[in-house]
Amino acid sequence: MARDPLAGKIPVTLITGFLGSGKTTLISRLLRHPDMDRVAVVINEIGEIGIDNDLVRMSSENVSLLANGCLCCSVRTDLQETLRELFGQRRAGEIPDFDRVMIETTGLADPAPVIQTLASDTMLGANYRLDGVVTLVDAVNALWQLQDSPEAEQQIALADRIFITKCDLAGADGTQALEQAISTINPNAELRQCTMGDLHPSALVGIGLQNLRADGNTLRFLGELYLEKPDQQAGTYLGEKMPARHDPAVNTLSLRFEQAFTWATFSATMELVIALRGKDLLRVKGIVNVEGNPVVVQGVGHVFHPPLTLERWPSEDMQTRLVFITRNIEASSLKAVFSAVNAINS
Repeated sequence: MARDPLAGKIPVTLITGFLGSGKTTLISRLLRHPDMDRVAVVINEIGEIGIDNDLVRMSSENVSLLANGCLCCSVRTDLQETLRELFGQRRAGEIPDFDRVMIETTGLADPAPVIQTLASDTMLGANYRLDGVVTLVDAVNALWQLQDSPEAEQQIALADRIFITKCDLAGADGTQALEQAISTINPNAELRQCTMGDLHPSALVGIGLQNLRADGNTLRFLGELYLEKPDQQAGTYLGEKMPARHDPAVNTLSLRFEQAFTWATFSATMELVIALRGKDLLRVKGIVNVEGNPVVVQGVGHVFHPPLTLERWPSEDMQTRLVFITRNIEASSLKAVFSAVNAINS
């Protein structure tokens, strides 16, 4: 049996969220948790976290070893170099071994370039894999932030798992309104609540594909378990959008195809979509029927991860289903591209 291309790669969780969403509080609590003993946490400013009393020693210039065995690393240059240095120091035995990386972004950061980095950098791709994007959303301020700041909307749109913070301050009505707004941007993400950063580290891991064995986790990764909610049945597939907000820019569009594809046809279609609207293609996830075989595809913008063929279908459903998170793209436009390429190749 061929070697699983995901085996041995260090999973990476990207933790994002707009200014004031509670990332510093969350990271501070995570760094002190005993179950973080084999985790490297990459943050932007180590001084903001206030962990000086928990340091055991400085393992290197920018890596700190905490009392619980967790590594805390500050970004001194760019993320690519930081991750390369971490892996090199780990392999050389200069820092303690770690099994996972969590990356905290700045509040104004677009997560897409980080995801693209993991997909496009050959060295990083050989040693790391994206496990998932976790976004914190402030229940008190998020609704007006979504109106004024495209970064806040994009952080929600690209998330695999979303935690709403400050629910105790926003109240039930405010929290419910925010949940509805989030569902129109990203109905595929798992939605939970979080108070004062009180999360077990396990809530931030195991989000993406861990191997090629197909099971319920595969459907969870694709977002299908959340699309099965009764109030989200209508418009889930067949190219329809979720209910729109006023003047929406970012939408989630989902397509299904009964016929199987050849890889040449599917890749040609996606290349055309990227060429035409790559800058507005925020994220794509899906499972494609390639001549009967289930192939998982995912990408951000112009950059796609290498396709992965699962050992079997995760359910009896063998249709191709694709989820596109886009900016100002209509589902009819995507369907037209698929139809045109299929007509040429038929």
